[in-house]
Amino acid sequence: MAMDASKTISGSFGYLYHEGEWMTNVTAFQATPAINKEEVMRAGTRWVGHKAVSITGTGSLTQFKITPALAKRIGQFSDDKSPMFVTELIGKLDDPDSPEAKQRVRLKGVQFDSIPLIQYEVGSLVTEEIPFTFSGYEFLD
Repeated sequence: MAMDASKTISGSFGYLYHEGEWMTNVTAFQATPAINKEEVMRAGTRWVGHKAVSITGTGSLTQFKITPALAKRIGQFSDDKSPMFVTELIGKLDDPDSPEAKQRVRLKGVQFDSIPLIQYEVGSLVTEEIPFTFSGYEFLD
């Protein structure tokens, strides 16, 4: 059976929500849990087995710079007793041509890896890529 090209999912219908607000300036988003394994040597075979021992969640978001609000939230901690900024993100894909592929995923324990203070290039729109880690996820749909 041939693939129906109209059912492929378009990233134009991707959404990212933070604290219930749609982050309309986000142009790319990805989150990937990696399964970390250790090798297991077994007697009687040359094949190496693998044992899953942990999961590491990493991702990134790319956005147009509109305000410094997110940078201020990420950078709210300091060397003293201020806590690290930990939050949740909800990513959504909702292409109207592929209603059966609708998907929402909540990322838990999101911690950003860097603070996007300032950057620019003359003659270009300012965008920033912000990597993060997360410690859990849940499919909402």
